[in-house]
Parts: sequence; C-alpha cells; structure tokens
Amino acid sequence: MLNLKHLASAFCLFLIVQTTNAQLGFSHEIGAIAGPVQFRSDFGSRDDSETNFGNSGYGIGIVHYINFSYRADCNCYTTDTYFNDHFKLRNEISYNKTNLEHLGKWVDPDRTTIEANQLRGHKGVAKNLDIGTQLEFFPLSIRDFQGFAYSFAPFVSFGVHYTSFNPEVSTTYANPDPTAVGDVTDPSNFYSFWEPGSVDASPGSTWSVVTSVGVRYKLTKISDLMLDLRFQYYFDDNIDGLDHQLSYNKNNDWLVWLNFGYIYYLD
Repeated sequence: MLNLKHLASAFCLFLIVQTTNAQLGFSHEIGAIAGPVQFRSDFGSRDDSETNFGNSGYGIGIVHYINFSYRADCNCYTTDTYFNDHFKLRNEISYNKTNLEHLGKWVDPDRTTIEANQLRGHKGVAKNLDIGTQLEFFPLSIRDFQGFAYSFAPFVSFGVHYTSFNPEVSTTYANPDPTAVGDVTDPSNFYSFWEPGSVDASPGSTWSVVTSVGVRYKLTKISDLMLDLRFQYYFDDNIDGLDHQLSYNKNNDWLVWLNFGYIYYLD
C-alpha cells in the first residue's frame, strides 16, 4: 500500500507540473512506446550472453513532450534561443515485466550438485511501474526538423524516474524437508551459499536514473516515428526479488530497453 501512496503522490506532482507548463503556452506532443527489455539482475551471471538474452521481457509506456520551440497559444514559434531549438522535456509513465531464471554455466546439464538444482528450480518475475522525466537534447534544429528540412532527428536524453517494483519469486526445488518444498520464505530452498534474506519478494519503491540515445523520423507534419535505446539504473538491488550479496554482486539491478514509438503533435 505504501508503494501506491508514493506513486500516487508522484503522479499528482506530475500533473501539477504539466498544468503549469500548459499555462506557459508551450506546445505538446503525446505518444506510445513499446519494445523488448533485457533485465540485468542477480539471476545468472551478469556478463553472460545466455543470461542477458534469456532473461528478456517487454516494456510499454505513454510519453508526453513539452516542445519549447513552438507556442500553442498563438500558433507561432517561440523566441529563437539555443535551448528552445534543441531541447524537449519528456514525461513518461511506463511498465516493464521480465521472467527471470538462472542460465549459463552454473546450471549446465553436467552439473548435478544440490546447489545447481537449487539454481535451476529458482524462478522470478520483475515487474516495475515507472513515472519520471527526461531532458532530451537534439543536436539538429527542432524547428528545421518540424519544417521537413531533414527526415531524421537524433537525440540523447538523461532523467530521473520513480519506480514501484513488485517482484515474484518461486522455486521447484524439492528440499528434503517436506515442509519447506515450494516455500519461498525458507532459505534452504535456494542456493546454499546465499545469506538468509537474499531472496525477498517484498514490493517496494526506489529512484532510478535513465539515459538514452535515439532518433526520430518525420512521418507527417504532426507525427513522428521514434527509435530509442534506453539504459536505466535502479538505486536498489532487490528489484528482481534477489540480492545475494556475494563478492561479485557489485551492481544494483538495471535494464536495457529498445523501444519503438509513435509521437503525435497536439498543438
């Protein structure tokens, strides 16, 4: 319940900011994004390609842009400054989900130890709801792009997101103690060398930093297509329901998201 309260507060703040911006007369854009996600977590080995490609999911979202180069209240261009012609403010609500399992050499078929079986039986699901803002920089003129001077407009962005996470954890490992089989609260069902409490499916919330590189394609006068490659780093290591704290667990959870979008100009 605490997560929902925090997210509701962040959403209310988001609406207040947008209402304020609307009063300033800047033009607005709205769109939808979707695409595949690679979730880099404590499942498997972080740098193992089988783990990274195997633990992939999807993300979807709604985006809103404030376009500083054009005024909605007069249907005219704003003052010609570098900031107005090269920056946009991107606001977003998005959701991503990834099914997780241990892949790679530690669960190869030739490994028949108890620990290997514990890893093979351990599954998880990362589910994250995001709300946040990014500042996008366009090296080329936004005005010229809107005027069809060129078809493609590359950009880079950086921002901060508030994340509400709600992971799931399960295991099929048959612990010799019948009372512990399938019980995700019993550490003996999971990898023996992890400390108690490493597996925790409790929901929570955290902040994250987001950076991306992408490009827009001018489809019509009032619409664009977008391709965007995102990197998102969470300030928490329990987004996936696992924080095993072994010596090589050096990073918090993070993801890579390749999303495709359609953007429509409202004003």
